[in-house]
Amino acid sequence: QMQGRLLFRNDDERGRAHRLGITDLDRKYKLHDLASGDVMFAATGVTNGTMLRGVRRFPGGASTHSVVMRSKSGTVRYVEARHDFTRKQSFAPFAR
Repeated sequence: QMQGRLLFRNDDERGRAHRLGITDLDRKYKLHDLASGDVMFAATGVTNGTMLRGVRRFPGGASTHSVVMRSKSGTVRYVEARHDFTRKQSFAPFAR
């Protein structure tokens, strides 16, 4: 089970919520309120955790561990990717 509540940093954000039609600023949202229908979720580990491994660097690149889920089909995919920074110009400074 998952719940969430909106947190506002100031009165401007509260006013914006009202203008967008949110009337109960203290409401607790349940999972179905937050995400319903055909939902897709994707995450990539940055640091090691219970669900995903973090980024691992090696000379010239890195490896990542990701998960992709789709509610409609119930599919859960884990992706292990190897990134070769020597082939990607924007990552060239990290290829050392």
